[in-house]
Amino acid sequence: MPVNRRIFLKQSLFGALQLGVLAELYAQPTPAKGGFPRSTPEAQGIRSRAILDFVNAVDDTGLHSLMIVRNGSVVAEGWWAPYAPELRHTLYSLSKSFTATGIGLAAAEGRLTVADKVVSFFPDKLPATVSEHLANMRIKDLLTMSTGHASDVVGQFRAAGNDDWIRAFLAQPVTYPPGTHFVYNSGATYMLSAILQQLTGETLIAYLTPRLFGPLGITGMDWETDPNGICTGGWGLRVTTEDIARFGQLYLQEGNWNGKQLLPADWVKEASAAHIMQPGDEQARPASDWLQGYGYQFWRCRNNAYRGDGAYGQYCIVLPEHQLVIAITSETPDMQGVLNQVWKFLLPEGAAKLPGEKNAAKPLTQRLKTLSLPIPRALATSPLAAGITGRQYGMTANDLGIQTIALQLSGKQAVFSVTDAAGAHPIRTGINEWVSGDTDLAIEWLKLFPSPIPGNPRLQTRATGAWKDHQTFEMTIRFVDTAHYMRVTCRFEGETIRVGLLRSIAIISKEASAEKILEGKRVS
Repeated sequence: MPVNRRIFLKQSLFGALQLGVLAELYAQPTPAKGGFPRSTPEAQGIRSRAILDFVNAVDDTGLHSLMIVRNGSVVAEGWWAPYAPELRHTLYSLSKSFTATGIGLAAAEGRLTVADKVVSFFPDKLPATVSEHLANMRIKDLLTMSTGHASDVVGQFRAAGNDDWIRAFLAQPVTYPPGTHFVYNSGATYMLSAILQQLTGETLIAYLTPRLFGPLGITGMDWETDPNGICTGGWGLRVTTEDIARFGQLYLQEGNWNGKQLLPADWVKEASAAHIMQPGDEQARPASDWLQGYGYQFWRCRNNAYRGDGAYGQYCIVLPEHQLVIAITSETPDMQGVLNQVWKFLLPEGAAKLPGEKNAAKPLTQRLKTLSLPIPRALATSPLAAGITGRQYGMTANDLGIQTIALQLSGKQAVFSVTDAAGAHPIRTGINEWVSGDTDLAIEWLKLFPSPIPGNPRLQTRATGAWKDHQTFEMTIRFVDTAHYMRVTCRFEGETIRVGLLRSIAIISKEASAEKILEGKRVS
């Protein structure tokens, strides 16, 4: 991963087992209600053993889901419990590829061209002096991350009190001639969303719904917004794993879906081609999937593939030569490592169909049924439990605004309740097992970008807890429609409580010092 991508990630900075595996094994694709046909791997020219080896290789890397589509049929799919097929998942920068698709649709409708100048859309938001480089910046430069900025400008968007991200973008110095210098820049993608809204009077998600989401059968999606309701573009879209695969299949089929040309084939070819190379160590380039060139919000990959991807391992990988699409969601610290395993195990041998062994897929099917993230098991109870259950602890002032905390223990479950200025936010947790729930607790601090989801919907949770020792109850709370979780450690000593809150981004980055420590005293 090149330096500018790593800096972007750092600065801007897992209920019942769920499963979408093959219910039965068929020699030919079998239509699945509302989705792809399902097939055996061998019937589509992939060895089940190779997929099984891939799953085993990535099992401890933080994956949440996997779907492999060959020749238009799903040949393998699985979710690491407590993640599940019906859950949406935050895409982070994989959202960018959907945003660029919106630009392609608008171009097909004659609303814009990639040669249009960015300044032409916002004459009332320009700085007092428009530099030559800013004046020359085109939509194409936004698409190819070659705006001329020296670094990602999102940090300037988010400066305290700034509620006009368009004006903030246009005010940034443009160091290089546009089109000449690659810098990974989520601000550029935001501007694509802003341009679409300026042209159409609709948000990006509203514009895409009848043109892309609806025809692909994608429903229930949402997209984070800026302070003025403009979709963030560069991040913030939430869809399911199969939705990611459908999007990739649309590109594999050069914009055609069920016999209808949703997106011009020429746009697909242009968007997926390399328009600019990323700066980097030439010796490292052959082994890096971040140094193969960049298209219109798609990364070129080794093996003549391309992909949309997002922070912590949200992938939509398209391999046209192999008629293959791979969708992955995760929270992994090693994105290149996952791609290395894809190339090692999942490239088909070339045959449209392999000689079938009757039970060849059985070990894979059984393995997919056991996918699960680890549960940190410990003591089920403590002598302190009866004395602290249901008690309220008033917390000292803290930057999360948490006023009180309570823990209600009952058998194999518990309820962890946080109160802040917006009210009480109870979260159900199992004891040494996942328990499903939801919450309206604000979790912006857990994410790379603390932008809001329109309507502030309740977030799905899967939580488990146990006593690390007789004084310490620890919980893992996964917000399963995001990529993230938090670890909550409650230490009880007499009338006091000490609570540690550690977000998963810090855990996988091995930054234990980032733990937020709250202290409180029993008030009831």
